[in-house]
Amino acid sequence: MNLKAVAKRVHKILPSAKVEEYRGCVRLTGEADSWDVVYRCGVAAVDKGSLGVLNDIRLKGFCEKVKAPSLRDGAIDGATPDVLVIGGGIMGCAAARELSKLNVDVLLVEKANDVATGASSRNDGCIHVGIDLHKGQQKLHYVLRGNEYYTQLAEELGCDLKRWAQTFMFSTVWERRIIAPLMLLKGRLLGIPRMRFVTPEEMKKLEPTPPSWLTGAVYMATGGVVSPYKVTIALADNAVENGARISLNTMVEGMDVENGVIKAVRTNRGTVYPKIVVNAAGAFSDIIADMAGDRTFTIHPRKGTDLILDKKKAYYALSSFARSYFAPLPASAREDNNAAVGHTKGGGVMRTVDGNVLVGPNAIEQPYREDTTTNLEDILAIIKKQKVAAEELSTADIITYFSGVRAATYEEDFVVRRGIFTKNIIEAAGIQSPGITAAPAIACDIRDWVKDMLGATDKADFNPYRKHTPRLADADDETRARYIASNPDYGEIVCRCEEVSKGEIIDALESPLKVCTVDGIKRRVRPGMGRCQGGFCSPLVVKIIAEHEGIAPEQVLKGDEGSYILFGNTKNNGEGGVK
Repeated sequence: MNLKAVAKRVHKILPSAKVEEYRGCVRLTGEADSWDVVYRCGVAAVDKGSLGVLNDIRLKGFCEKVKAPSLRDGAIDGATPDVLVIGGGIMGCAAARELSKLNVDVLLVEKANDVATGASSRNDGCIHVGIDLHKGQQKLHYVLRGNEYYTQLAEELGCDLKRWAQTFMFSTVWERRIIAPLMLLKGRLLGIPRMRFVTPEEMKKLEPTPPSWLTGAVYMATGGVVSPYKVTIALADNAVENGARISLNTMVEGMDVENGVIKAVRTNRGTVYPKIVVNAAGAFSDIIADMAGDRTFTIHPRKGTDLILDKKKAYYALSSFARSYFAPLPASAREDNNAAVGHTKGGGVMRTVDGNVLVGPNAIEQPYREDTTTNLEDILAIIKKQKVAAEELSTADIITYFSGVRAATYEEDFVVRRGIFTKNIIEAAGIQSPGITAAPAIACDIRDWVKDMLGATDKADFNPYRKHTPRLADADDETRARYIASNPDYGEIVCRCEEVSKGEIIDALESPLKVCTVDGIKRRVRPGMGRCQGGFCSPLVVKIIAEHEGIAPEQVLKGDEGSYILFGNTKNNGEGGVK
């Protein structure tokens, strides 16, 4: 580690920062007036000879109140799982499913009231090919494995996977002649299969509406797209079907560590005594690692906004599901309270697995781990930038938009390893893009490490196939008729935009991981995700939930704790959402 060189770089940005070596890491302490300074100091501190950057520079006056469940019921107090998985995003749920292949007791805890409520539901669902990665990165290693694994995984879980290609387009002759061959060479060196150059004429056969400026494109056939929240939920369901337990509304508040071993994990629902802890806590993974005494990295939250367009605009991206182009402009940056810093992110225009068009994302460095707000400035900037790739883009076609927070490390790589300073922890941290692609492959390594650490055996009766109802809107007439004949509820359409039936909603309410909120049902079977965004179907969904659960409609939540939809006088004596 060249600490002197690191200190020189950091002090150019913040002269008062303290730079020191701590357990093989570069540690920064001090105070700064803007997040820009904090972030740039962290980037400057990256050194190949260190284990990682511990950026503990404080942002003056900053304090984020973490969303914490109020529930305190002792439901898991005294539990002694073989493996405790912390985090219910795609990483945690993939790990729980792989671990359920072993004869071990698995408990997953998630502080939200459902899985897939964070970054795993707030991204584009792209199955990456890895062309933007580099030799030696954990990202590349796991993306190549994960991309290949998804074909089998999607079949087992009953999730849609579309192997539409990714295209990287060029607008000038010199780009086509110089950049395209270099990209193809890089693809071969990285081990990415089925890449080729396509001419504008060939592109027109793949897409009826390529950009007018197109001079050629690199076509990457192994690209794909899934619904990220549906895959996460399916992983969780299948884990539960195979014996794993999931405790929602459960937040880790501290750990007892003795002689490099985690003895106990304290939560709002009781203290747990696991043999092994898997840290898959996303944007909070560095905090969990710090609790465990195994921190070698820092998460700097990176916020991105995506726009969803009406399905009628699907011709923007037909055979090639994702369009990006050479030399993307920098993402817009906001200067509110010195909290936002632009970070280059190409983004693109892509067709989602459900038939909508997704535009974005941008990338904003900011200190908030749970800030999912949106703003008009970013939305307009994204449209302006991506009109280069899809010239007919218009704000009039937007039906909704959302933001997510990526769990980026300063090294811009995953942290996937067994504990260094703590013997019984496994880190699965820094899982930002392309984490959806990589998570199932990472989970396989976690399973193998646990098997070795515990001397566990394979479960003879593991069932990889998840029981599920097909999306009837996409089914042929014969399949649809068969379902309706077996249950008339499949013939009662609740959501007209997405053609979701009452039967599918009830199936979601009876799934292995049952979440009886409007947003929980929306993530599972899509009522409310169409053009009207739930304007017509939401009251019907509330009614179905209330009837199925035997509760008053006023007690049905939209999503988070306290998010009551209806208010009024009922027999519930002020409980739920009643006033």
